[in-house]
Amino acid sequence: MDKIKRCYGCGAIIQSEDQKHIGYVPKNAADREHILCQRCFQLKNYHKLQETSLTKDDFLNLLDYIGEKDCLVVYMIDLFDFNGSLISGLMRHIGYNDVLVLGNKRDLLPKSVKERKLEHWVRRQLKEEGIKPVDVMITSGKKNMNMDMIYDAIMSYRKHRDVYIVGVTNVGKSTFINALLKHYAQVEDQNLITVSEFPGTTLDFIEIPLDEHSSLYDTPGIVNDDQITHFVKAENLKKIMPQSELRPIVFQLQEKQTIYFDGLGRIDYLSGDQASFITYFSNNLKIHRTKTENADALYNRHKTFQYELDDMKNIDDMKTYHFHLKPGKCDIVISGLGFITIASQGGKVKVYVPPKVSVMIREAII
Repeated sequence: MDKIKRCYGCGAIIQSEDQKHIGYVPKNAADREHILCQRCFQLKNYHKLQETSLTKDDFLNLLDYIGEKDCLVVYMIDLFDFNGSLISGLMRHIGYNDVLVLGNKRDLLPKSVKERKLEHWVRRQLKEEGIKPVDVMITSGKKNMNMDMIYDAIMSYRKHRDVYIVGVTNVGKSTFINALLKHYAQVEDQNLITVSEFPGTTLDFIEIPLDEHSSLYDTPGIVNDDQITHFVKAENLKKIMPQSELRPIVFQLQEKQTIYFDGLGRIDYLSGDQASFITYFSNNLKIHRTKTENADALYNRHKTFQYELDDMKNIDDMKTYHFHLKPGKCDIVISGLGFITIASQGGKVKVYVPPKVSVMIREAII
């Protein structure tokens, strides 16, 4: 890695020429040993986001850089939004280096779910993606969960090589690294990596020395264009993204009943015997049940029910997905928003979401 000055918060190269470009600091601050760029300073102190011109391809190019190295890749996924946190073609991008998988945000799922069950579930999903990790570990960077065990695993699997932590935006990489820095290096809060709920906070590699010859690198989050977090206004992100353990809400639905997710999504139970629908969304979202025959009018009538989303003025502007339910349990996942666990004898459902947001069906995680 080069020795030019970088922002310790986001990794951007420090510059004093263009105030609108990443890495900007005033000239009188550019000679400091630890430099925080203007964008990170505003994020940390005023919760104000400055947009950048970086694209998804820019971030993927950084990922391809890792593929040219002999290293350990720590692949962080989000247990709350597992499918939305997968990186398409990961192994090809990283040159088939060794991969240690961390299932992050364990603190959001109910405490009653066993860690071992989550680990086995993650392994099964990764197998379907063609990923064979050296290990899978469950954690919560926010709660310092299993930090000693993970630190030992990283030091063992890296075999004196560099370590790169990768993942999509908002998966929790920087929060996790900060937890490591505070626990093992006694780094003060003012020198930690910038974290926020805004996608794309980290902009370039952030180097943390491990020993005389190797380092650990935080990397920019890869943008997943299918997640709903990329389409809502910045001020609504905290409402959508859960900050504490989810409180599941249980509905016993008859056919032709509908559940709304605060105007951001809806699921219609089109046909089937009575079934159990358990919703796992941010505790700040309002979950509402109604008759399907009333659902369109309800959405269009209650403007406060909606979020300000581009290209969405009424229910007809929503994208729809149809799924056939097999007997047993499954999850219907709305990328970036949450999931619904359905226990049924079979049936049909229809899901409405904003345009460009993906919805999928999977093996139940809980």
